[in-house]
Amino acid sequence: MTYRLLALDIDGTLLKSNHRLTRETKEAVEYVRSKGVYVTLATGRTYPSARKVAKALKIEDHELITHDGAFVGSSVEEPMFVRRIDSDRVYQIVDILENYHCHIRLLHEKYALANKIKQKNHLVARMNLGVGDPLFYAVNFVDSLSHHIIDQPVTVPKIRAHFWNEMERRDALEELEEALDGCRFTSSDEMSIDITEGSVSKARGLQIVGRKLGIGLSEMVAVGSFENDREMIEQSGLGVAMGQAPEHVRNAADWVTRSNDQNGVGYMIREVFRKQLNMSLI
Repeated sequence: MTYRLLALDIDGTLLKSNHRLTRETKEAVEYVRSKGVYVTLATGRTYPSARKVAKALKIEDHELITHDGAFVGSSVEEPMFVRRIDSDRVYQIVDILENYHCHIRLLHEKYALANKIKQKNHLVARMNLGVGDPLFYAVNFVDSLSHHIIDQPVTVPKIRAHFWNEMERRDALEELEEALDGCRFTSSDEMSIDITEGSVSKARGLQIVGRKLGIGLSEMVAVGSFENDREMIEQSGLGVAMGQAPEHVRNAADWVTRSNDQNGVGYMIREVFRKQLNMSLI
């Protein structure tokens, strides 16, 4: 099989644990691009945040799969695909989550709404923004999200909740799943719940991009590191899990590369694409 598209998750995949993009990774991506392979990002991050990483890789004009597949495009103004959680469901989700100690973000492609968390430790409070997931746009913090959106209803591609207690996270997820139909619940780290409209996923985002480019899923390599990557890993022609990925994600993959701190993306490109491209020259 000749692979024509490479889809990369960002956090835990492209970036090291210190949230840095290494020179080796940039050079590896540049190599496959120079050989005609289309490179895209498939991430839970917002579009502006993903585009910042895409710019560093010189693929900012490519179609990016963001908000876990709910917002796909090469422009924030004219997406090729967007699915939003309707305002009634947004309110219902927020109303449930506010019964738990968690940080909630309503993630639009142009702004975010977030609840204020009372913490004695200001360092912890700062971490609510997510050091590893900069938004690159305005965040409006309010005391009560539910009160705010009663007066000003919103529809958003994604809602994210971060917890500090795993039991609370499990209880909240169980309540959300029982109360809501038509939503998708996944996670991008061990303490989060990521919520999108039920029909979207990174895998569907890849299908949408592939249709535009004339590239089938069987001709794609998808690389990821956590639960929200599992479906695209399973459905792509070559699904690759990072070395530090949870066991169930690694078990779903066709191939497991090194960890993100061991330049796993660069290693995968050398092992898969250079062999493929060398064979094509024979």
